[in-house]
Amino acid sequence: MWAHHIGSYVAFVQYEIRVKGHLDSRWAAWFDGLTLTQADDGTTVIHGPIVDQAALHGLLQKLRDIGIPLISLTQLTPEGE
Repeated sequence: MWAHHIGSYVAFVQYEIRVKGHLDSRWAAWFDGLTLTQADDGTTVIHGPIVDQAALHGLLQKLRDIGIPLISLTQLTPEGE
């Protein structure tokens, strides 16, 4: 299981996905409300919690299907770990 159980709730794993090009905020709906940030180097960082591995693969498939080149995928370590 990819989610961390903390107390009585589940904290989803945070990911940072960097793609080539600048995506504006209208794309956020395509990425289930994840945060999109345009970087100075001409890339976009898609950041936020992803419920599980299947959701992560679905997100990567969306990027592939619309032709957005993937640069990197990073699983972020929760604070305190």
